[in-house]
Amino acid sequence: MSDGSMLAMNAASTIGGAGRRFDRVAMTCVFGHPRDPRSWSGAPANLANALERLGVVVEGIRPRIGRLAKLAIVARDMMNGLGRPLSGEQMLRSLRSRRKLGTQVVEAACRLGARHILHTGTFDLPAPDAGGDVRHYLYCDHSWALARVHHPHAARLGKKALVAFEQAEREALQGLAHVFTFGAYVRDNLIHHYGLPAEKVTAVGSGMGAIEPYDGPKSYTEPKLMFVAKHLFRAKGGMLLLDAFEIARKRRPDLSLTIVGDERSRAFVGARPGITFHAYLPWAELQQLYRDSTLLVQPMLNDPWGQVYLEAMVSRTPVVGLTRHGLPEIVDGGRQGFLVDRAEPAPLAEAILSALSDPERLQRMAGAAQRHVLENYTWNRVAERIVYS
Repeated sequence: MSDGSMLAMNAASTIGGAGRRFDRVAMTCVFGHPRDPRSWSGAPANLANALERLGVVVEGIRPRIGRLAKLAIVARDMMNGLGRPLSGEQMLRSLRSRRKLGTQVVEAACRLGARHILHTGTFDLPAPDAGGDVRHYLYCDHSWALARVHHPHAARLGKKALVAFEQAEREALQGLAHVFTFGAYVRDNLIHHYGLPAEKVTAVGSGMGAIEPYDGPKSYTEPKLMFVAKHLFRAKGGMLLLDAFEIARKRRPDLSLTIVGDERSRAFVGARPGITFHAYLPWAELQQLYRDSTLLVQPMLNDPWGQVYLEAMVSRTPVVGLTRHGLPEIVDGGRQGFLVDRAEPAPLAEAILSALSDPERLQRMAGAAQRHVLENYTWNRVAERIVYS
């Protein structure tokens, strides 16, 4: 029997024969086509594949705004006192952008004859009064209220923009049939801050990329660190790690760090002792790097979840990161990884050195973390929870 058939049978028996939420769904993504594995770290594509293994028919909708329309939105928002956008994300948070993208989704769904739409983010949710008999669902890894706490541009946004983004987020969340979140902390925020009914919000977790579980030999005595940031080097904690690595290496000169970034981040790294930089690694080589490394040090400043943590853990590579957003949940409060309370070089360096000081502890933690991920964070499990919860 196939994996998808077994999943469907197990899910049906788990809920006592209750019906599926949908047998056909259109999935949206504003960061690329939802079936493209390069879009949003591959989450929409991986989820779509898992839904299809359950027998759900999945169609893709990719709403987008052209250059002239973007300029018009920015100009209108600036006239209304929202300021010049500091990033593409700021433009997407605009109510005008949301309305335009949401309208495209509704029109595309009408052409497809789709009655169920799964949005992978709030930016393309239609207005609550859009009408029709289409049921809208949301799969999200954050809310604006959570993101703005550590957002790199929050301090530079005017009060009017902050209020407008909050109002736009609140409006976007109205009228949804159900919301599925990566983390329980996001679920709690949507209920307590945005007032969504608890019965309409379910934490379903996430899966990860194509990294295969590793059960081969591995040494934890060599201090080999790794860091992955295919974009947003600063926001992923790259500069923080570089400073912490310099401090830690004064006490452990044998420390090495391999960074997988992009060409834009090469200038940040430069030629530093003990550091190897790759602008790109094929999946097979990235997978081998996970297996060869002793620690993934990923002090992400504002990433709401981080599939990179799961990929490291399934490779039996313990993780070090900040006590914020989804990481405490992923590492089970620190039992499956190392948490650092302050986003500062000195405490991060100390956490790295402390972790490396006990190879036997690392080995025990690595095995437990791998089991934790395999039991709780797979795309098949996410799809099952969405379809049958």
